[in-house]
Amino acid sequence: MRTRSRGRTLPRTTTRVALGLALLVVPATAVAATTLRDAPHRPAAAHHAPAPVRAATDLDDPAKKEIAMQLVSSAENSSLDWKAQYGYIEDIGDGRGYTGGIIGFTSGTHDMRELVELYTRRKPDNVLAKYLPALREVDGGDSHDGLDPGYPGDWKKAARDPAFQKAQNDERDRLYFDPAVEQGKADGIGALGQFAYYDALVVHGGGDDRTGFPAIRERALAKADPPSRGGDEKTYLNAFLDARVWAMRQEEAHSDTSRVDTAQRVFLKNGNLALHTPLTWKVYGDSYHID
Repeated sequence: MRTRSRGRTLPRTTTRVALGLALLVVPATAVAATTLRDAPHRPAAAHHAPAPVRAATDLDDPAKKEIAMQLVSSAENSSLDWKAQYGYIEDIGDGRGYTGGIIGFTSGTHDMRELVELYTRRKPDNVLAKYLPALREVDGGDSHDGLDPGYPGDWKKAARDPAFQKAQNDERDRLYFDPAVEQGKADGIGALGQFAYYDALVVHGGGDDRTGFPAIRERALAKADPPSRGGDEKTYLNAFLDARVWAMRQEEAHSDTSRVDTAQRVFLKNGNLALHTPLTWKVYGDSYHID
């Protein structure tokens, strides 16, 4: 299984700003054809109704959210089957200790500890509860002290528990998905842009370092205005992806930028701001498709 590392410092709280977006669907109009009086008679051409216009929906629409999970999983785990990743865990040598679960919670960057704390509040007798003292000690580094040798095996056992799966889903939403969607709505960008925000948060986190999501967004805002400020959505998203690629290249572990270059950038070039299916993309040279 191939995974990518995540460089992030996570905030304790996330400021969330919601903005309701009105969706305008413009009906197709038919243009009447005229015939010349003296033109020879021909059989009437078959009438084809115009293709229906698909309404844009935000990334928190259930169908769009499923697409987002598959897109991230293709980059994080080289698989579209994101639900198979609850039990994934390994040290990928990125200096952040263990990486595990559906979006790569790490023992060195707070979110794995917070996940196990949530799981333990909900189910105190769970198999991972005994590792909480060690998780608190190793938080901020790459040490396995107090975790080896049993932690990976117990993580996999916990992953079979629906309560642990729900805890992973909830922490993913609290720390990454919900803030990304809500900031995207506030900036006036659609599902593709909201996904670009989400993927950036998963990889870089919401901390105040120069490669965190807030810094990436500020770098983009210095180049282009989002729709909420009267800017063009495609121009702004290009600026955001440029800033994202710059941030990724600041760390060797992120030097492969294909999750942007041959995935998100492809959707943007095609004008698919609503992230409508079908979708075809590549990550690390592997091809993926969603009907």
